[in-house]
Amino acid sequence: MAKETTKNTEYSSGQITVLEGLEPVRKRPGMYIGGTGVEGLHHLVWEIIDNGIDEALAGHATYVEVKMLPDGGITVIDDGRGIPTDIHPKTGKSTVETVLTVLHAGGKFGDGGYKVSGGLHGVGSSVVNALSNKLIVTVYRDGKIHQQEYAKGAPLGDLKVIGKTDRTGTEITFYADETIFKETTEFNYTTILDRLRHAAYLTKGIRTSLEDTRTGERYGFYFEGGIQSYVKHLDIGKDVVDEDIFYVDKMVQDVQVEIALQYTEAYTETIKTFANNVLNPDGGTHLTGFRSALTRVINDYARKSGQLKEKEENLTGEDCREGLTAIILVKLPDPQFEGQTKNKLGNPEIRGYVETVLGENLAYYMEEHPAIAKKIIGKALLSSRARKAARAARENIIRKGVLDGASMPGKLSDCSSKDPAASELYLVEGDSAGGSAKSGRDSKTQAILPLRGKVLNVERARLDKMLANNEILSLIKALGVGIEESFSLEGLRYHRIIIMTDADVDGSHISTLLLTFFFRFMQPVVDGGHVYLAKPPLFELVKAGRKNSVFIYDEDALEVVLDETIAARKKEGLKVNDSDERYRQAGFIEQKRYKGLGEMDADQLFDTTMDPEKRVLVQVKVEDAERADAIFNKLMGTEVELRKNFIQANAKFVKDLDI
Repeated sequence: MAKETTKNTEYSSGQITVLEGLEPVRKRPGMYIGGTGVEGLHHLVWEIIDNGIDEALAGHATYVEVKMLPDGGITVIDDGRGIPTDIHPKTGKSTVETVLTVLHAGGKFGDGGYKVSGGLHGVGSSVVNALSNKLIVTVYRDGKIHQQEYAKGAPLGDLKVIGKTDRTGTEITFYADETIFKETTEFNYTTILDRLRHAAYLTKGIRTSLEDTRTGERYGFYFEGGIQSYVKHLDIGKDVVDEDIFYVDKMVQDVQVEIALQYTEAYTETIKTFANNVLNPDGGTHLTGFRSALTRVINDYARKSGQLKEKEENLTGEDCREGLTAIILVKLPDPQFEGQTKNKLGNPEIRGYVETVLGENLAYYMEEHPAIAKKIIGKALLSSRARKAARAARENIIRKGVLDGASMPGKLSDCSSKDPAASELYLVEGDSAGGSAKSGRDSKTQAILPLRGKVLNVERARLDKMLANNEILSLIKALGVGIEESFSLEGLRYHRIIIMTDADVDGSHISTLLLTFFFRFMQPVVDGGHVYLAKPPLFELVKAGRKNSVFIYDEDALEVVLDETIAARKKEGLKVNDSDERYRQAGFIEQKRYKGLGEMDADQLFDTTMDPEKRVLVQVKVEDAERADAIFNKLMGTEVELRKNFIQANAKFVKDLDI
């Protein structure tokens, strides 16, 4: 990979352009970091990390370190050139203070500072400063150590020289303002670690690391292979069509285009697009160019090699991308994003650049590797046949009205409410528990869909097989959102979909099968916060009568309740026989353990698991889609050894196992 450098390596105050003041940030933080919840909080870290990465992209830094401090602060260190410390000609303040206190003041606007950058349009440092109740900046530059402290964006003194040094770089420590981030100011180790791992993948040769000084935990990353290593990481545990990874890195005009891809035997595609190291989850012009070139090259080669006959129709884009894992990374001087959070790249010229680079180099690669090309075409042809079978199956069930919203599954006990926001659907394991749930429910707002046996594992099935499965078909039909091309979240009939299974291994398996279905085929339903797991009680502590029962939802809670109750009885002077079992010491006449929902009658099931006033629900969220993909592949995919290793590694965390 050609390292992006700048001819004018001098980085000084003249390259810092000032556009406007800082006042709006504290008033409307959501405009700058997307929100003030957990994601917005971590966005502060990303902005400072990105500054170090930008130095690496420009060829001036080799590492970015992050430390989580015992008092809740975050320190980010790089070995770049260091923020300029001289007086800025426009503000009359030090350039460090200008960068940290003036919105849109940074080295990413004028000429010569950075050719490419991933920071938040140069406003990152000032936004972080504005939203921190304390920030300390230390600059190592020109043989001196400079330092300045701020509170809520305001300097507490001038930039001072505090020592000598033979290194260069910038160190920023900040503490998020709890009056802004009211939900939480606690940073997540795993979330930051994942971001640093991605940064190392996307910038060949850079070292990133994270240390949690509270626990001593430390982890670092260095990937010589860059995005090739990233593709390899994403395909861990998957059956690959070939071990070889296609890779190209080319400059077109002043834009660097880097692409790595590999085919697997999976049925889903994993394509990640980045512009200047920033993830673009909604794609953009680079993704459009990639898809166009990929489909054209594969069809051309399939025709030329005779694998695709003259009378056969072209392979579709979906056929060509089935099982594909790809990373698309472009680095450009002036990225144009749709929206402040950079979800989609909009530069029109990038489509042509990516299309040209991939088209020419992939065609050459397939010519030079005919055995691999034959496997890729074979995979696409198999996908095409399956797609046609799925289309025929879908058309058949549509023709029969099976997916017609007016015709609900026969076993669905629907609620009377027609307001989706007020309605919830319980997916219940087995007819027995389904009967209890139906009898005990609030029929106005709660619908019940019993599921017989194990649901189809969709990780190993295409759409045609799914549509032939009664349980999956009933679920699609009941939800009202359709599937694949016909999917529309607007049709969702229930805003809470609650998976209610037994608290045993079989119940966990069924829950996992259902979650796999939602993640693979209805992820917008999950992303919308509509999927929940019900938590039935594990224990019932019975006193003189059923009405005095205490329901316990996990083993740890059981121990706490027993300890507290025994202590209270002793404090009251009640006699406690230490030779009795603990539940009798606590004054209960019986301790029951529930192994299944069917063991509870309708009233108990409603009181413990379905009553909105008392129940415990766990909302399903996908905070890291990449990790979720890996876990579903590990648990539900074809690689037995991976699943075995996962079970062995996690078995120690299982307290009780039904065999």
